[in-house]
Amino acid sequence: MSGSDGPEPGLDRYRGPEYRRLLAAARRSLERTGGELTGRISVAEPDDAERKAIIGITGVHQPAGTRRMTVPLAELDAALSRATGLGLAGLLAGLGAPLRNRPAETARLADARAGLIAAAQDSPLTGSCPWYRTWLTDLNGDGTITRLANTGDTAALGQAIQVLEFLAARPADAPPIALPALAARITGDTKALNHGSPLATLVMRALALREGAARPAAAAQRRELWDLSSVIVDDLASRVLVLNLPARGDGLAEWLTGAARYGTPFQVTLQQLDAHPIRLAPARIFACENPAVLRRACAELGPACPPLLCAEGQPSTAFHKLVRLAVAAGSELAYHGDFDWPGVAITAKVLDRHGARPWRMTAADYLSGVRAGDTAVTLKGDPVPTPWEPGLHEAMRATGRAIYEETVADQLLADLSAGWF
Repeated sequence: MSGSDGPEPGLDRYRGPEYRRLLAAARRSLERTGGELTGRISVAEPDDAERKAIIGITGVHQPAGTRRMTVPLAELDAALSRATGLGLAGLLAGLGAPLRNRPAETARLADARAGLIAAAQDSPLTGSCPWYRTWLTDLNGDGTITRLANTGDTAALGQAIQVLEFLAARPADAPPIALPALAARITGDTKALNHGSPLATLVMRALALREGAARPAAAAQRRELWDLSSVIVDDLASRVLVLNLPARGDGLAEWLTGAARYGTPFQVTLQQLDAHPIRLAPARIFACENPAVLRRACAELGPACPPLLCAEGQPSTAFHKLVRLAVAAGSELAYHGDFDWPGVAITAKVLDRHGARPWRMTAADYLSGVRAGDTAVTLKGDPVPTPWEPGLHEAMRATGRAIYEETVADQLLADLSAGWF
């Protein structure tokens, strides 16, 4: 070995296959113990080249056919120091990746996890929101917090908590906020809450728990969850189906008035409500959950039908904005939904948020629908309260049947025909 060659020629000797298993075992041991040289490693069923290589390191002869050859790490380190000037750790680093200190990594990971959990538990949502506590428990239990700590992406959890705190603190009548604006407010990056980002995934999980919904799997479900927090993902996708609601103003008001003249349903988007301010006259307004009811009202009553809104499932931000405009103008709202647990949960929120009246949403109405129904649809999901009439909750639990609006549409059409309120 010439002096100008340095230690590399010495390293080359140990790149051979006869040293591969021995040095791999040494690496595993040092990484597992944080570099301790007090242990021993072994090679099982060594071939002749491996046997001679180990004899060359230890100076202890082992006959051919030896089943296992064991080497103290300290002896291996000393032999390699004499041969290369590097020692065991230096040789392993020279031949491959730097040695990992797994005990230290484990300790750092545990500290990072503990820090994330402690910071999350410091949020005021911990004390006020059961869904938030469930969210943290789930993140800890399924390894999400460990993964965030391990990848160093610790900011995502803190930003998710800031988003949730911001949404929880907003008044119910606060104007909607666009998703990019919310993202910029919390992170400085308008795209930080786009679907697929770690931050968006964390927030979606929390909002789903808050609403008692499954984790969203499609774009429409994600928009719905954001809508429930008055966060606008797409102001064209946020809409409400309207029948016979004339208005004053330009643009949208003209379209609504023209549609009402002919008894024609009209889809109103949030973008239209923002771009074309309308003025509504006081009226008795009905609202339903399923478009099948509005479709029948259009076909059977036409222009004679009183104003009817349809949420088409979970009410959107557009629905809430239009109802707020109507109520502010002095209108009265009556709401009907499905007699299943999601349906009565929606009803409770609409009644509470807008001071609406329940429309045929009593225990007697439910039981009448059960008797009139041709099929038995089993109630699914967790029961929810019906604060406007606790007896409805009890009747639904006792009967165990779901009754959808289509089943009771005859009664709803009769009410619309009579202008019931």
